Amino acid sequence: MSDLALPLAMAALTLGGILAGYRVAFVLAGASALFILLSGLPTAFFNLIVSRIYANVLTNWLLVAIPMFIFMGLILEKSGVAERALKGAQRALGGTAAGMGIAVLVIGVLLAASSGVVGASVVLLALLALPRMTEAGYDRPTSAGLIAASGTLAILMPPSVMLIILGDQLQTPVPDMFAGAIGPSLVLVALYGAYIVWRARGLPRAPRGPAAGLLLGLGRTLIDVAPLLLLVIAVLGSIIAGLATPTEASGLGALGAILVTVLYRRFDAGVIMDAARETVLATSVVLMVIVGATCFSAVFKGVGGDAMIRSGLGLFGDNPWTILLVVMGAIFVLGFVLDWLEITLILIPIFAPVISGLEFGNGLSGQALLIWFGILVAVNLQTSFLTPPFGFALFYLRGAARGQVATTEIYRGVIPFIALQLIALGLLMAFPWLITGLV
Repeated sequence: MSDLALPLAMAALTLGGILAGYRVAFVLAGASALFILLSGLPTAFFNLIVSRIYANVLTNWLLVAIPMFIFMGLILEKSGVAERALKGAQRALGGTAAGMGIAVLVIGVLLAASSGVVGASVVLLALLALPRMTEAGYDRPTSAGLIAASGTLAILMPPSVMLIILGDQLQTPVPDMFAGAIGPSLVLVALYGAYIVWRARGLPRAPRGPAAGLLLGLGRTLIDVAPLLLLVIAVLGSIIAGLATPTEASGLGALGAILVTVLYRRFDAGVIMDAARETVLATSVVLMVIVGATCFSAVFKGVGGDAMIRSGLGLFGDNPWTILLVVMGAIFVLGFVLDWLEITLILIPIFAPVISGLEFGNGLSGQALLIWFGILVAVNLQTSFLTPPFGFALFYLRGAARGQVATTEIYRGVIPFIALQLIALGLLMAFPWLITGLV
């Protein structure tokens, strides 16, 4: 029992500090420093942590892609380019209630693939699409659920910041993680689309204009959407085809976003500066959490935390599928109260070695097994943006809706989409080729 006291106390103190509202990075680093002293670890452990921070964070060129992709998304959002694409898709698909819902989903996909920023996607979709979905006849919970779920695709679809960090933690190539996330993203889009078409049955059809007007509308839609689509293809295609590293492609994406604003005559130095400032703030938060988590994982292992986790998983037997379900269940439950970044940086270094040593009988081993596991974790963590009470997409939507939708309606609206995500997670477990087929 004494072997469990320190890791349990460290985990409890850390979770309590985070739930109390203290800065996550400082809670992780502070708990690490405190338990070095309480555990009797040698003070040279501080030197080890400094070395790990330098090796894993400060000299990790892969992390350069994070601010570049954030900057790209902010430029597209602040310049109005993403808004223009949404309105164009709504013109093309807005003739029916189902078409309106699919238009929101399509633009959610484009925003996800061009920015990777959940907050920007949810807020933009809420401002532009919520009134139009209500006009099309959707009830408020369904409208809120679709907007929140479509916005969260930004954390799963490449170029996702989460996939970059997961790839770094799992020591798997980020291009392979990007390729592995394409199939699951399409599965989720298909499930969302099928659900929204089913919900739209019986809703009235909006009147369409004459054929000439329709053709003109399609031409305008192409002009509005094509540059954003080409930017997405250029960024993701260069990574997956091996023509550029994620870091190089992120620079291409940032430059491309600026060029798109020039093309649409939306270029403004003030927009660039605002996006740069917000990028610095967002990147600083992410990197501080990474530094804190690096300290935490080292000390947690030092006091026997990894052995405690392995022992705990051993209580469920040696069936690999049971262990995987327990891990997925733990991540899902923690997603109700913790952010994806905290879960990734704290748990993945502990769970990954356990999973990599298991045989699931699905033909996966080595790096392919870790990629499969990493994408399962990514889909699971995407759900954390929708689960009450601390789902970030719910906060973003409630703020952007400005009283148009009650909090209880938002909660009711996201429940079907959480269920769809769990269905998708089950499909990905049963059919791993949905992940590994493009890797």
